[in-house]
Amino acid sequence: MVDPLHITSEIGTLKTVLVHRPGAELENLTPDTLHELLFDDIPYLKVAQEEHDAFAELLRSRGIEVLYLDQMTAEALDHDDVKRQFAAEMVAASKQGERRVTGALIDYLANMSTLDMVHKIMAGVRKDEVQLPPEHAQQLHSMVQKAHYPFYLDPMPNLYFTRDPNATIGGGLTNNRMHWPARRRESLFMKYIIEHHPRFKSANVPVWYGRDNDFSMEGGDELVLSCDTMAIGISERTTPEAIESMAVKLFAGSDFKKIIAIEIPKSHAFMHLDTVFTMIDYDKFSIHPAIRDNGGRLNMYILEKVDGQDYPTITKETDLEHVLRVALGKDHITLIECGQGDEIASAREQWNDGSNTLAIGPGVVVTYNRNYVTNQALRDHGIEVLEVSGAELGRGRGGPRCMSMPLVREDI
Repeated sequence: MVDPLHITSEIGTLKTVLVHRPGAELENLTPDTLHELLFDDIPYLKVAQEEHDAFAELLRSRGIEVLYLDQMTAEALDHDDVKRQFAAEMVAASKQGERRVTGALIDYLANMSTLDMVHKIMAGVRKDEVQLPPEHAQQLHSMVQKAHYPFYLDPMPNLYFTRDPNATIGGGLTNNRMHWPARRRESLFMKYIIEHHPRFKSANVPVWYGRDNDFSMEGGDELVLSCDTMAIGISERTTPEAIESMAVKLFAGSDFKKIIAIEIPKSHAFMHLDTVFTMIDYDKFSIHPAIRDNGGRLNMYILEKVDGQDYPTITKETDLEHVLRVALGKDHITLIECGQGDEIASAREQWNDGSNTLAIGPGVVVTYNRNYVTNQALRDHGIEVLEVSGAELGRGRGGPRCMSMPLVREDI
């Protein structure tokens, strides 16, 4: 049987990818909920779907198998008991606890067809949708209906960024604890997929870091540089404690032996490592120049496996090119600056995900067409650039890499 998960680089030819086509969850955004749900604006769903369909079709045109999160989840919930368990766990993760409405919510969801239930959980459950038990209705109904906030279960508008809740590393994955509460439920989808979907359940997929851990980690910070080396961002959303904890399990259960932990500014603009730094060829990387100081330095912590020891050694470095040359065994590393290094163009295009490139093969990347300065810089360095529109998708602050969870790549 072919391994259902196999990622040993960022640039190996992409064979299988998991995506999520935006749905009604985007139309349940309101100005009052934008900040809490981590959006800056409300995308126009029809156009966002058209853009996402074009993105998926581009991937398929390159021979890539495109799987959809909603379909995979529905197929994993094939048995009624698993379906109801999933609904109950989603309700619990939505901070409902043991309230009068909890059972009614679970019944409301479990009585739908499986795919409809998945879509409803993604879109959010409004208070006026649920029929309360008769014994509670008179006491509770008017109170919950008149409460200002309209949802029992919040919408999940960030789901189309499938990169973050989970990340494939080698033959396993991280099933992540997300930093912000608005995204905590997202990794439950993949938890049920790897445990119950026919494609995964017999593979005994190792989980290098689980969603029940205490410290946050997100897939946008996780880059697989080679078959034995990773880079992970120390960012707004991924903590040093999570990185060290994951390293212990990864080093013990796989061929990986080095993690380069890269400290980036903790800001909304630089929310993940892949918004400022991605691998695009054997010896080429895109980078946003603002993450380095005036001397070109960057704080990095090298975690390395030591046989016979439970914990990795940790050393500090500041020369990014040197660290990458050593890790990849290259004589030279090329860093291609977002916006050609221009102060204004780089800031503008980084905000519009100019550094968030998805490599689908060595030297072949998918980018947003709006980032024309960065795209030309990539082409000038011999990179094949495949452009897609992200006028509406980009309102969620994520680019092609954010919108894709690679499951299988060829080795390089």
